[in-house]
Amino acid sequence: MEEIRDNLVARIAEAEREGWLGEVEGLRVSLAGAEDKLVHMDRQTSGGTAIDLGMPHIAPAQFTQVDGTASLAQSLDDQQ
Repeated sequence: MEEIRDNLVARIAEAEREGWLGEVEGLRVSLAGAEDKLVHMDRQTSGGTAIDLGMPHIAPAQFTQVDGTASLAQSLDDQQ
């Protein structure tokens, strides 16, 4: 994003030298959008707060016998 901003600044300077007033205005609008995006990105990366979620509890599996075949079942009580 910083490269895009820098490129826009260079293009604005070129357009001003060449007298392309319409191009200058359009590039300034794009530059303002790029700068807003950079500010937004900086806020997201610098203002983050880590939240400790703790370690998940994994209940042990329980084997049960169903219709003469073994199956793996886990009760809802064990998940809590």
